[in-house]
Amino acid sequence: MTQYRSARAAVLSAGSWGTAVAKIMADAGTRVVVHARRSEIADAINTSHRNPGYFPDVELPAAVTATTDPVAALAGADFLVLSIPAQSLRANLAAWAPHITADTLIVSLMKGIEADSGLRASQVITEVTGISADRVAVLSGPNLAAEIMAGQPAAATIACPDEDAAHRFQAACHTPYFRPYTSTDVIGCELGGAVKNVIALAVGIASGMGLGDNPAAMLITRGLAEATRLATAMGADPATLAGLAGVGDLVATCSSPLSRNRTFGTHLGHGLTVAEATAATRTTTEGVKSAEAILALARAHDVEMPITEVISALLNDKVTLDQAAAALMQRPPKPER
Repeated sequence: MTQYRSARAAVLSAGSWGTAVAKIMADAGTRVVVHARRSEIADAINTSHRNPGYFPDVELPAAVTATTDPVAALAGADFLVLSIPAQSLRANLAAWAPHITADTLIVSLMKGIEADSGLRASQVITEVTGISADRVAVLSGPNLAAEIMAGQPAAATIACPDEDAAHRFQAACHTPYFRPYTSTDVIGCELGGAVKNVIALAVGIASGMGLGDNPAAMLITRGLAEATRLATAMGADPATLAGLAGVGDLVATCSSPLSRNRTFGTHLGHGLTVAEATAATRTTTEGVKSAEAILALARAHDVEMPITEVISALLNDKVTLDQAAAALMQRPPKPER
């Protein structure tokens, strides 16, 4: 790990997960420059070593600095870590692409599907930049940012077609509290991360409706089946969905009150509209933006995803809460596998 101690990373942007990964990498010995859109956030990170927008009580390592200039952040970066909403990736990356150096490894933290194209984040990155897929990695797993900022143990999967590149990033973010594993299954990691957000919406809805723990366990289990069916149909290794980027991320996102998607679903279960839940959550909720695109992928690959279908219909005001629950429970019985 010491051979990568002088590595430099640009983290775009200064949201909760971007800040957490910046801390992880700095604690691993990597120099990190965070791109913040707001000057007051960048100034606070540089002067008080805190991000007042998300974690005002957590001191960041001295190796984390910030700038409002993305070009300055990208200068000389060994790693470009992208932590922005999936739906704004294309536009932002088009502006940043000319400033990405030839040796930079791009790492996606995004867990969504582009609504218009149905593309995964890594596909958008290669399409916009023209960079080879071997230079694009994905980090995914059961990673609740607040827990990681508190130094609590966590693990994740780094997937990249180039194993050496995955090992490089593994060394740049391996700390006593954060254990990264490597994989070459980018498709499985990305789809596991995207589908679990939709399932977390369903679990949150069930919780908001006061339906208890049995429905939550049912939705998590059958949601894993949905994610696995879609991922394997698109070329993923089913074992990936049984790992950190699959069932691990699914359990954390569906179970924790820290989860944005579960919280959003809980608001819906309490009877709030999508607009009201959006206002109450106040953060990006990838499952809401990606549900319809995931359903389109499922239909294109002839994959049954009943939970995703019902959640998409609910988000688009095509069914009520009671109709959504009935649609799942009254499906024809069949073998579990």
